[in-house]
Amino acid sequence: MSRVIVSGSVAYDRIMDFDGLFSEHFVPDKLHSINLSFQVQKLSLGFGGTAGNIAYNLALLGVQSDIIATVGEDFSKYRSHMLLSGINPQTIRTLEGEMTSSAHVFTDKADNQIAAFHMGAGGYTYDSPVDTDGRDLAIVAPGCIEDMRLLPEIYRKRGFSYLYDPAQAITALSGEDLRAGMSGAKILFGSDYEFGLMAQKTGWMENAMLEHVPTLVITQGAEGSRIVTRDGEIRVKVAPAKDLTDPTGAGDAYRAGFIRGMLAGFSLENCAKLASTVAAYTVETYGTQTHKFTMDELKQRYKEAYGETLAL
Repeated sequence: MSRVIVSGSVAYDRIMDFDGLFSEHFVPDKLHSINLSFQVQKLSLGFGGTAGNIAYNLALLGVQSDIIATVGEDFSKYRSHMLLSGINPQTIRTLEGEMTSSAHVFTDKADNQIAAFHMGAGGYTYDSPVDTDGRDLAIVAPGCIEDMRLLPEIYRKRGFSYLYDPAQAITALSGEDLRAGMSGAKILFGSDYEFGLMAQKTGWMENAMLEHVPTLVITQGAEGSRIVTRDGEIRVKVAPAKDLTDPTGAGDAYRAGFIRGMLAGFSLENCAKLASTVAAYTVETYGTQTHKFTMDELKQRYKEAYGETLAL
């Protein structure tokens, strides 16, 4: 069985829906002094975090994960959920006297999101050896900032393949951190907006990024994704979702699907198609680790979306 190192956050999610538009409540000439309160229509407490979400989707795809993250003394319920989901949590470090990371995500009816994240135990560096022997590759996803600085360097020194996904951590990482994380990565992931932020902080536009990382995977929501390499660009349409219940975690599901395609030796285009198909399941349920699918169901949906047979 394939085995992937997944570093990032492991968190309890508090997801709230606002039955309106955030933009209707911002006063343009008062943005220097914002004081807003939204009455939400739905609240759920679930299991999340970037590493947790990626590992959950990899488990659905038959891939084992070694999760590199630090959690708190309240982790027991999440640990049970992982075991029931086919995830082995043995590599996760537990820190007594601290609470597990917590995410508070507000989503309006146009799927715009405002999020607040408390790192808790997840803010402490992993501080344990990371074993790369017998593992296929690693993904560095948003989590402990110090881990995000250290792990790419460790992987580069060992000649171990890693994917870089700074996403929500872009604002906390310096331009130098981002440039170092990209340099040597096999793939750089991000949304269209996140690539704009990275360009702003690093001073590197897409062409400059490609001098340091060979492949850029840029997601564009309902418009699908762009795969940019030194040889050109491929555009992949989105796999349709049956309904748009909650977009939270779709990016993590996309990463897991892309990784599964890489492990199967797919082309970059087919990796993106598989990634989009997996992400479609996530947005159809409330929460980031509540969806399920069988391989037969995944193959059927892939064929419906792209008119091709999924060779898994």
